Amino acid sequence: MSSSRLRIPHTPAQLDKNQTATVPRQETVEGGNTGETAGGGAAAKVPKEQDHDAEYHPPTSYLETIVHLFKGNIGPGLFAMGDAFKNGGLLVAPILTVVIAVVSIHCQHVLVTCSKRMRDLKGETVCADYAQTVEQCFENGPPKLRGWSRTMGRLVDIFICVTQLGFCCIYFVFISTNLKQILQAYDIDMNVHLVMLLAFVPVLLSSLITNLKWLTPVSMFANVCMILGLAITLYYALKDGLPEVEERALWTNGSQLALFFGTAIFAFEGIALVMPLKNAMRKPHQFERPLGVLNVGMFLVSVMFMFAGSVGYMKWGEQVGGSLTLNLGDTILAQAVKLMVSAGVLLGYPLQFFVAIQIMWPGAKQMCGIEGRSLFGELGFRTFMVLVTLAIAEMVPALGLFISLIGALCSTALALVFPPVIELISMSELNKGPGTWICVKNLVILVMALLGFFTGSYESLKQIVKHFGEEEVH
Repeated sequence: MSSSRLRIPHTPAQLDKNQTATVPRQETVEGGNTGETAGGGAAAKVPKEQDHDAEYHPPTSYLETIVHLFKGNIGPGLFAMGDAFKNGGLLVAPILTVVIAVVSIHCQHVLVTCSKRMRDLKGETVCADYAQTVEQCFENGPPKLRGWSRTMGRLVDIFICVTQLGFCCIYFVFISTNLKQILQAYDIDMNVHLVMLLAFVPVLLSSLITNLKWLTPVSMFANVCMILGLAITLYYALKDGLPEVEERALWTNGSQLALFFGTAIFAFEGIALVMPLKNAMRKPHQFERPLGVLNVGMFLVSVMFMFAGSVGYMKWGEQVGGSLTLNLGDTILAQAVKLMVSAGVLLGYPLQFFVAIQIMWPGAKQMCGIEGRSLFGELGFRTFMVLVTLAIAEMVPALGLFISLIGALCSTALALVFPPVIELISMSELNKGPGTWICVKNLVILVMALLGFFTGSYESLKQIVKHFGEEEVH
């Protein structure tokens, strides 16, 4: 795939986790002396031949951007935090969640800083998106690393695509497991694999929408469903009180902590959303300041994750499901919540899907020798990729393990590996290193990330294999 595949249109109002949007008009950068395109991100440089297709949108305010950041980080990962706390323990899990949250937010700040540094160095008016920032840092880093720039940019794209398609697979599993419980409440016993096939039709139809503008009402309805679903779920958990703390494990063993790490980092992985949201603001400098969008928005997200995880594990203990909704029982309101959250997740699928398709489609079109817009070709490719995510979901129907695997395998690299690497590179001067503090801090983050990457991936795969073995026995 050529680098042109990265030029993705951006509209933050239509963004879900890791989403992109159309290229808006230019706005003032940071203090107001230079122009910055609102909605840059992956669309920082749009090829000339695509300029006439660009749709322009007004910049977003501080509050609007917080709303976008908030909803972009809320999904199945939020409802999986009870399972994460089960693997971490009631004492250890909150501490590690805070650590992961602080490090993740710091790495997002690092990405913003590096992107601004590259923008100023190149004399451009727009901060580049994630993949372009990584590529530019290597291009302008130590001479021995410059030859790796294109490769590293492509590697980030690959991780983004795998992560986004992994989200889509998890969405299939999430929807099918909740719908299966709803059907069982009415004495309809249907195999979870068959439920996935039923969910395929509405997922496919929504995924064939190629314009994010048309997905705006879909996204808004999805967010309402998710927030109401969480509120009612927590009401169910708290209405009869919680068990005594002594009935829950305060800490666990190393293998379970590895699974906790994968689930937790999956929930916090929204780093690809950062640059599009910053570039789309009316006053971009408000994004990364101490009480700016990033810190305030992610603080609220972190509090929600902590609350959902601790309440979920305290209430249901070792029986807590891969999604909190799976523990609600068979009452009519409980079934309504499961249906509501499933609808929210289903309608979020096309937004997650959009990012991967925008990166992959130009390369696929080139491989197939397709020229021009080719709507039918794109619809065919979208259909094929939806089938791919369905097939993977059918093979791994264990929701909690799937979330942990995707988190450990892909989210770790995007959230915790690439940011410290590009900071080390971008702050290196000729014949000098980046400084002792920068080196030590980033090496600590990298060690933590790589430890979580290898142990989390290994434990998740081991548990998935074990799950398959148990299914064969039954």
